[in-house]
Amino acid sequence: MDFEKCLENYAELTVKVGLNVQPGETVWINTSLHQPEFVRLVVRKAYEAGAKLVQVEWVDDEVTRLRYKLAPEDSFAEYPQWRADAITKVAAEGGAYLLIESRDPDLLSGTAPSRTTAFQKAAGAALAKWREYTFTDRATWSIIAAPSVAWAEKVFPELKGEAAVRALWEAIFRATRADQEDPVAAWKAHNGALNERIEQLNAKQFKKLHYRAPGTKLTVALPDRHIWSGGKSANAKGNDFNANVPTEEVFISPHREGTEGYVTSTKPLSYNGNLIENFTLTFEKGRVVDFKAEKGYESLKALIELDEGSHYLGEAALVQHNSPISNSNLIFFNTLFDENASNHLAIGRAFSSSVEGGADLSPQELAALGLNESLTHVDFMIGSAEMDIDGELADGTLEPVFRSGNWALI
Repeated sequence: MDFEKCLENYAELTVKVGLNVQPGETVWINTSLHQPEFVRLVVRKAYEAGAKLVQVEWVDDEVTRLRYKLAPEDSFAEYPQWRADAITKVAAEGGAYLLIESRDPDLLSGTAPSRTTAFQKAAGAALAKWREYTFTDRATWSIIAAPSVAWAEKVFPELKGEAAVRALWEAIFRATRADQEDPVAAWKAHNGALNERIEQLNAKQFKKLHYRAPGTKLTVALPDRHIWSGGKSANAKGNDFNANVPTEEVFISPHREGTEGYVTSTKPLSYNGNLIENFTLTFEKGRVVDFKAEKGYESLKALIELDEGSHYLGEAALVQHNSPISNSNLIFFNTLFDENASNHLAIGRAFSSSVEGGADLSPQELAALGLNESLTHVDFMIGSAEMDIDGELADGTLEPVFRSGNWALI
C-alpha cells in the first residue's frame, strides 16, 4: 500500500464521490486539528474541481472537553446562531457541507449527560432549517473520517502514537476503497451494486421485517409507498453525492408505531463522546418502553429521553456480515464505520425520502404516513453472523431477506 497515493486517492474520492463538487460551489468543511495536511489536500482538490470558496471550520477536541467540564450549566441551552445561519446559507445556495470525523470515542467521558442533552436540544432547534436541506438531500453533504491519536489507540490498543495512526489510516483506506487503483471507478461500481439491492426491495414492498438473533426478536413495520435508499443520492440540482464514505447499507425509515419486540446491540455505540455497550431496547407500538445497558446507561437514557421522537425509530438499514468493514474484524468505535459492518437501526428522525414524494410533503403529511420526527438521529448496530431477517408481504407470506447475517433475497 503506497501511503501517499492512498491519501491522494482518499482526498480525490472525497471531493469527486462524497461531495461531487461542481464549479462555482461553496464548500464548508468542519474538521478537527488532528490531520491538517490531509484537510489541506481536500481543500486543494475542491478548488481544482472548481469550488469558488472552501471555508474550513477548525475544532479542537481539548477545547471542547474543557467547555463541557467548566462552562456554566446554562450556557449549553444556547447554540451560536451565526453558525446555524452560515451553514444554512451554504445549503440554500447550493453549496456542499463536509464533516471530517476524528473525535476520541471517549472525549466527553465523565462529563454530565445533562450538558450534552441540553446542547443537542439547542442545536436541533437552531439547525432545523439546515437539517431540512440535508435530511431531504436537497443539499450536498458528506461525512468522512481521519485519525486522531486517541481514536487510533482505541481501535489498535496494542499500538501507540503514530504507529496507531498509521494503522487506522490504512484501515480507512481499505474501508473506503482508497487503496484501489481507481477509487472513483470502484465507487461507481459499488453504488451500482447497492442500487440493484434497492430495486429488489422496492419491488417487494414488504409490509414488515422480522429480525431474529441472540438477544433479538423484533418486528419492524414499513410505511405504505415506501422507498429504500442507499449509496449515492441526488441533490436539488440533480447532482449525485455520497453522504457517507464509506457506505455498505441500504436503508428505509420504518413506520413510527410499527416496531414490536426487543433488540440487542452487537457493537459499542459512541454517543456524544461516551461509549454505550451491550444494551437492549424493548418496543411496544413503536415506542421504547424499556432499556438496559452494561455500560453507558445514563448516556443511553439521555439519548432516548431527548424528546418524544427519540423514543421511536427513524431508520432500519441492511448490511451483510460478509462485507469489507465487517471482514476487517475491527471495531472502529465510530458509527460511520461500525454501522457499515452491521445491520443497524436508528433512534430518532426519519428520512422523508423513504416515502414517495416525501421531499415535497409537510411535517404533518409525513407524520400521517408514519414517519418519525425528532431532534436527533443516532444509529446503533444490531447485526451479526447469527441474524436472520424475513420480509412479510401484503398477504402475510414470509420471504428470506437475510440468513446467517448475509443476503438471502434472490
